[in-house]
Amino acid sequence: MDMTKYKAMFLSESREHLQKMATLLVEIEANPQNSASLDALFREAHSIKGMAASMGYQQTANLAHQLEDSLDHFRQLGQIDSATIDRLLAGTDLLARLLEDIHADRTERSTAAFLAVPIAAATQAAPIAAPISAATLPQTSEQQIRLSLHESIAAPGARLLVLLKQLESLGQILACQPEKNRILSGGNYRKLDVRLKTSVTGAEIKERLKVYSEISQLDIQEPKPPTALGAAMAGSTTVRIPTELLDRFIHLTGELMTNRYMLHSAAQQKNWLSLNEGLGQLARLVKNLHHQVLKVRMMPVETVTARLPRLVRDLARTSNKEIHLELEGSGIELDRAILEELTDPLVHMVRNAVDHGIEHRGTIVVRAWRQRDQVMLQVADNGRGMDPQALRRQAVNKGLITPAQAQIMRDYESFQLVCLPGFSTAPQVTATSGRGVGMDVVKAAVEKLGGVLHIESAPQQGTRMTLKLPLSVAILKALLVRVDEKLVAIPLTRVLQTLEIDSAQIQMSGKHRVFSHHEELLPLVSLRKILDLPNPQAALQISVVLTEAFGRKVGLVVDGFAGQREVFVQSLPAPLDHLKGLGGGTILGDGSIVFLLDIQGILERRRGGEPKV
Repeated sequence: MDMTKYKAMFLSESREHLQKMATLLVEIEANPQNSASLDALFREAHSIKGMAASMGYQQTANLAHQLEDSLDHFRQLGQIDSATIDRLLAGTDLLARLLEDIHADRTERSTAAFLAVPIAAATQAAPIAAPISAATLPQTSEQQIRLSLHESIAAPGARLLVLLKQLESLGQILACQPEKNRILSGGNYRKLDVRLKTSVTGAEIKERLKVYSEISQLDIQEPKPPTALGAAMAGSTTVRIPTELLDRFIHLTGELMTNRYMLHSAAQQKNWLSLNEGLGQLARLVKNLHHQVLKVRMMPVETVTARLPRLVRDLARTSNKEIHLELEGSGIELDRAILEELTDPLVHMVRNAVDHGIEHRGTIVVRAWRQRDQVMLQVADNGRGMDPQALRRQAVNKGLITPAQAQIMRDYESFQLVCLPGFSTAPQVTATSGRGVGMDVVKAAVEKLGGVLHIESAPQQGTRMTLKLPLSVAILKALLVRVDEKLVAIPLTRVLQTLEIDSAQIQMSGKHRVFSHHEELLPLVSLRKILDLPNPQAALQISVVLTEAFGRKVGLVVDGFAGQREVFVQSLPAPLDHLKGLGGGTILGDGSIVFLLDIQGILERRRGGEPKV
């Protein structure tokens, strides 16, 4: 018997049941007498118990059995109190850790400490139960440490090496930027970003580093323990496919085989008419196959938003706030690969809304909707909002921008400052996060997917963070444009319009070229200039790709248009994957390689990383 296959099925189904349990518990807390949800909760626990027992995972089965018995008791009572919800959620967290042990082929951790106290007795003894006993916590964890040195410090490289040695004594360094060899080579580095595997807590690391007066800024990201909701997608490598879809694949495969023989026969007989007809039929079949394959990869946004009610509940209680969460458009579908990359960014945005959006009480709305060939995902709060002037002042104080840059920076550009690494408006580090702590992760993840992050806010009017995302990252529609007799591709989702404008329409605004479009002056940016290519000869007609970056429209000047294509995007190998502005590559039918441009990244590169166009 192939136990590996059954183990994967067990983990996939158990994670689904576990996610539903956590979601139902939050729903029941808002409506304690919801008997239908209590019945559903009992069935989820019963399913996990039965599957774990049949697979021989005894610790998991024992814990699920206790949860099942407790839920049966409260189901008969007809209601459940808040203290019991806390204890049951702690049980689902422990179940999530047990599934992690099974996934990693580790021995299941002991559940004796949790099982020793019946859930009903535990809730009578304490109003709020601890999420998980210390015995169930892992011995080591990962800490993300970012530090900066004072500008006045002499020989900063030597100081960084001393600090790096101190961190090495606390655990295992998994990653370091800049790398140790680069520091040794004598570079003038003043910042250090280290990912450390250690048994030492973040507070203890801070205490150890306090003695180093040369450190001007220190940020340590505490490890976030996985929850039942967080484990829903983690490690899951299986998807369920309707049998109807499988039948379509079989039918398409048969048609493709027939088409192959038809093309082969036409080529042998040099029957060009039949060959042409066969190629047309092949194009239709491949397009249909692409459509069906995308259906397999598509999953509802609910896959990642379902974890948010539990997250908001826990954060609201920790920060002593009253927060109402609304989820809209959870049925909108996205490519599974995109959803997996969105898990952490979505959590960062919601945590920021809780910690620095809502002051005492308020509402957070997470909404998804379709717009042409894109999916829009928005996290909005009705809290204090952000003051662009205060953001610029904070960025200047931290040395992230100069006073001159702050003076000419527009408000919509100022909101992008929160995405700079290390930027935060928080007066102190909290248990959740400061606005901007983690937003660099959000921006990087969205741009990696070929999407755009928009931030809108105003003091006392709330904040809206909107992600514009493609439906799929593997195969997408692209606009091919010519630049200095070379072809490059721009994702069609980033193209608002293509224009041919007269050179006489171009005006000067200071040092920048602008043109009028629908009574709006828009900046013109030359793609040749960005790519350090020679200037073209003067022309009466100029080809412009109207796109969007940093919240405003921009005209990207190219040499000409070469049509639209559906392209299969492949990631670039090192060191090309580190070049800002490249979003991948594709191979055309004639064998030529075409690079896919990341518009926002390439415009940032033009200004040395500053969020200006």
